[in-house]
Amino acid sequence: MSHHSSLFDSYSTRRQRPPKNKIGTGAKHDSAISHVMGTATYVDDMLKPQSTLHLAIGKSAHAHARVLSMDLSAVRAADGVIDVITFKDLPAKTDIGAVFDGDPLMVDEITEYVGQTLFAVVATSHRAAKKAVLNAILEYEPLPAILTVEEALKQQHFVRPSHFMERGDAQAELAAAPTRVAGHIHMLGQEHFYLEGQVSYVVPCDDGGLEVYTSSQHPSEVQQLVAEVVDLPFHAVTTVVRRMGGGFGGKETQAAAWACLCGIVAKRQNVPVSMRLDRQDDMVVTGKRHEFSNRYDVGVNDEGQVLGVDMQLSGLCGYSPDLSDAIVDRAMFHCDNAYYYPAAQIAGHRCKTHTVSNTAYRGFGGPQGLLTAEYMMDHIAYTLGKDPLQVRLANLYQNGQSTHYGQPIEHFDLATIMQTLADDNEYDKRRQQITAANKKAEAEGGDKRLGLALTPVKFGISFTVQTLNQAGALVLIYTDGTIQVNHGGTEMGQGLYIKIAQIVANEFDVDLDTVKATATRTDKVPNTSPTAASSGTDMNGKAAQNACITIKDRLVEFAAEHFEVAAEDIKFECNHVHIGDKEVLTFADFILLAYQHRISLSSTGYYKTPKIFYDRSKAWGRPFFYFALGAACSEVEIDTLTGEYKVLRCDILHDVGQSINPAIDIGQIEGAFVQGMGWLTAEELIWDKKGNLASNSAANYKIPTAHDLPKRWSVKLFDRKNEEQTIYNSKAVGEPPFMLAASVWCAINNAVASLGDYKKNPDLTMPATPEAVLKAVMRMQGQAWEIASKAEAETIASLTPDNDDCGIDDDRVKPQQVPHGKDVNPPESEGQLFDEQPEAIENPNVSTARGPAHSE
Repeated sequence: MSHHSSLFDSYSTRRQRPPKNKIGTGAKHDSAISHVMGTATYVDDMLKPQSTLHLAIGKSAHAHARVLSMDLSAVRAADGVIDVITFKDLPAKTDIGAVFDGDPLMVDEITEYVGQTLFAVVATSHRAAKKAVLNAILEYEPLPAILTVEEALKQQHFVRPSHFMERGDAQAELAAAPTRVAGHIHMLGQEHFYLEGQVSYVVPCDDGGLEVYTSSQHPSEVQQLVAEVVDLPFHAVTTVVRRMGGGFGGKETQAAAWACLCGIVAKRQNVPVSMRLDRQDDMVVTGKRHEFSNRYDVGVNDEGQVLGVDMQLSGLCGYSPDLSDAIVDRAMFHCDNAYYYPAAQIAGHRCKTHTVSNTAYRGFGGPQGLLTAEYMMDHIAYTLGKDPLQVRLANLYQNGQSTHYGQPIEHFDLATIMQTLADDNEYDKRRQQITAANKKAEAEGGDKRLGLALTPVKFGISFTVQTLNQAGALVLIYTDGTIQVNHGGTEMGQGLYIKIAQIVANEFDVDLDTVKATATRTDKVPNTSPTAASSGTDMNGKAAQNACITIKDRLVEFAAEHFEVAAEDIKFECNHVHIGDKEVLTFADFILLAYQHRISLSSTGYYKTPKIFYDRSKAWGRPFFYFALGAACSEVEIDTLTGEYKVLRCDILHDVGQSINPAIDIGQIEGAFVQGMGWLTAEELIWDKKGNLASNSAANYKIPTAHDLPKRWSVKLFDRKNEEQTIYNSKAVGEPPFMLAASVWCAINNAVASLGDYKKNPDLTMPATPEAVLKAVMRMQGQAWEIASKAEAETIASLTPDNDDCGIDDDRVKPQQVPHGKDVNPPESEGQLFDEQPEAIENPNVSTARGPAHSE
């Protein structure tokens, strides 16, 4: 029997060339072709038996209310409905809080946000379940609702106790500082808007267990929570995650509820159960990036160097703790960004509101802290009449200093990165040209203004909860020389699987196509940490390497004894094994020989991140293994009449250490930058006065598109290996580039500041939508944004429903119907298009169209 696969090049060919696509090469994503072809299988694409049941949820219509009664008789009688479950039907654990209790699977008596689950409908199709939900008759007693950070702070309404970090005597430094600047920045949240919504599919097993297919970044947490809500031991539940259509943190904790509901029904009915959230439901019932309201009071010397800072960070957490403790902590860790605060007093508040519980989002609180530092640097610069880049460079950390929470600053190359980027971009020359162009536009009455900003990023890599900094892997070698690797990380499009496969291929010096990474499963690698904190490759890569080293040690020991050569003379090279000067075997032949001599060809691997600790009681320690660094320089143009803007140019230099896959890394940098730009310029979450999410669909929530990309865009990697012993001295790349987008926001701020001759910090909010830019422009020009003329009370009354206290724009006159609009019937004009096949409207040809999914 041949053990050589026809899928690969012949060994004679492979012996003459280096192995394909090892580390350092831009190997394509392992699912790239199936992504493009549409053949990649996601949870909702899985073929399901006809007996599969489908779930939909009944949602609360009040932000804070007592549920007096639920008449679900019409729901139960609806077509296709098999069962309806409420809180009293839950068989075991009812709270699925990820870290702290507070997240009930269903409402018992009090609802705490609009969209909270009241009941679940089990039906024969997704559509039948959705329709049946509408038949519920609900009665509430509304209760007072807290919907803003300001209200929560005023009432000291928190989901978790506040946390404080201190160094030195900040108040004394502020009092003695030559210049003192105080400011406030409010930044909104952000919808994850992953391409694949929340979805789960649970299959009962013949042994009483459950197999859970979920779109989750944390398979082990889903396994454990499903087991607890159905009263099973953990080993009876297996969670499987092959891929997600995006996650961004939104599937770290908040994928669990849907898997738990499916698990309960699957156990109750003993049939497979599927559930997916439609986009609008997904946006309403799942948490987002935390909205923050931050204040700072900073004392500086004449050079703009910070002497002391007092900062308050207040995160809008929603109704439950979820991950907010760690998220606000990370905001506090990153409120310095790259700048040294000799004396600092940092407060972090976790504000409880009657809104959906906010959760992890790329950067995990870091961006909200970092942007506060960047806005503060702009404020200092414009107050002192300096170029913001001068102030940023003057405040950069130096090696040997430490952060306000005690972490030493080492291997800090940010000054080099920033200066290299500034030189390559001719920053000084462009600054002069832009200043001159803005003065010319002002003199000539022009409406356009240009802005330029170069901002740094310093982002700590590691989970701030020490326990999570561990990973496992399983490596299997088959007798034809092919290798399978399984690890605890999940694939959400970021290229983790291909990187781990490259690491395994590199360890054995074989072609990448001989290595296959398989679906993440809790029955192969147990007790996995979430794929988050940018640590997927760092931890799982090291675990996979550890497993490979164990197997290699066995193989070398066998070969040394079998061929009677020294162990150091055995080399794995170019898909072959060189055994001293005695023998050269193909990798497959050598593996078969080892198998025939009963050598184990599989191994687990394990890794835990070294050096890290944090004593929260003292707010002091080293919570991060290392820092990822980067810088971006952006140029924008704004229109002072409309507030519209264009990103004309962006140049990025980012530090990924010794890159495992430069193509994947650059793709991550580009994607993160655009997503960050969306948060800071376009994506505006709007809630009405009753706690309803108004921006609840793609129609009224604007994410960036290809048209929003910088007109000129350059992304380069800073070529320097990580000094810490990470996998092949690489650095994490998932989250840090998100914050490079600060350069775009600061450039817009800079363009607005030109209207005040760069001597006043603009009042620009986040996101800097055209409306927000226009407001900042008008305030800079001394104009009032609010309408000065007296509103017509009768007109407003006629347009506003009685007792309407939930409107978003009650302070504006709403548009009226054009009086003659419906009477106008324009004449047919030459060149107008007409439907030449009117019969197709009544009898459309759908033979080539994709039919409805089998579940509908």
